[in-house]
Amino acid sequence: MRIGIVANEPSGDQLAASLIRALRELRPEASFIGVAGPRMQAAGCVTLVDQERLAVMGLVAVLRHLPEVLRLRRQLGDYFLAQPPDLFVGVDAPDFNMTLERRLRRAGIPTAHLVSPTVWAWRPGRVKGLRRAVDLVLSIFPFEEPFLREREVPVRYIGHPLADDIPLETDRAAARQALGLPAAGPVIALLPGSRASEVGLLARPFLETAAWCLARRPDLRFVVPLVSPRLRALFEKILAESGLGPRFALTPTNPATADGGPPRRGEAIPATTSVLVLVDGQGREAMTAADLVLSASGTATLEALLLQRPLVVGYRVDHLTYWLVKTLKLIKVPHVAMANLLAGEELAPEFLQDRCRAELMGPALLALLDDPPRVAAIRATYARIHRDLRRDASLQAARALLELVPGG
Repeated sequence: MRIGIVANEPSGDQLAASLIRALRELRPEASFIGVAGPRMQAAGCVTLVDQERLAVMGLVAVLRHLPEVLRLRRQLGDYFLAQPPDLFVGVDAPDFNMTLERRLRRAGIPTAHLVSPTVWAWRPGRVKGLRRAVDLVLSIFPFEEPFLREREVPVRYIGHPLADDIPLETDRAAARQALGLPAAGPVIALLPGSRASEVGLLARPFLETAAWCLARRPDLRFVVPLVSPRLRALFEKILAESGLGPRFALTPTNPATADGGPPRRGEAIPATTSVLVLVDGQGREAMTAADLVLSASGTATLEALLLQRPLVVGYRVDHLTYWLVKTLKLIKVPHVAMANLLAGEELAPEFLQDRCRAELMGPALLALLDDPPRVAAIRATYARIHRDLRRDASLQAARALLELVPGG
């Protein structure tokens, strides 16, 4: 069995990797090829395109990269038509994947889409295109299934794979030790996004917010996970240009060795004296280690919820995209963060566009830090939602997908 699968961004990479592992359990001989990030590749998927080339966000960023994105999509379609898979799965990224799915489905290739497009939130007209594009939508949130069924879209609610992957209880102390963070004292995780366009817009206000908080709480420490070397280099460039570096005392030390070098094999990573610690990947570990999270809107807010970490959400898009969204009233939901949509209320304060500023986000973070009863109530709500989303999603998805394949 040969399965084509395309995931354009790190959040999709996580979901698709879990799906690949589940499919391999049911069909060990299955092979996978498409657009894959590092997790998918580790699970055995061959990638035809570097995932980062497709991970663009916002109207201006998309327009700037549009010729290349369209060319890559056309080439992927040509490849799959020349070498038809038994099944094609598009993972999220509906504007890219639905066109590809529709082209392949017209050629008789079974198609599915993992993660329902947010037609319930904005651009509901896409439902018609979704009906034409896929044989099945795999929905990961409970409110999506009735919405799509009413509109005659074939759908199956599977729960969320991340809810299965993330345990109901996590070990903060172990995460801090693994990342070289102090065992005691408050830690805030900064997650400025998984795309270059997001980091370019959010790194500076997130750093300014960290500096604002640090000026009032010198005991704070910050950890920043960056999903790739490219994004780490971009973040470091913005940090250097901001002039804020000296405020964070970036002087990592290693008291476990006399020469200040890395720990020897088998030794625990010692705590660092850095106020701001950058780590490669390890977003989940960074949030586990933290008391609070300052995050871009996206899958990271769901991960924070599943880890029961109170959070503040900051987000910006380019001005043209924001103007179009506001003018055309494209967003139909009261919140942008999935954590808030699932909770049904704004437990995570949202600071969007011009409100994504240190003097607003900083007080919101410190207010959470200084209100243990509020934090306890938020964590209880998040724990309940986590339990509700645990449904062995990847296995359910794998079984549903195999039903689409003749003889599967």
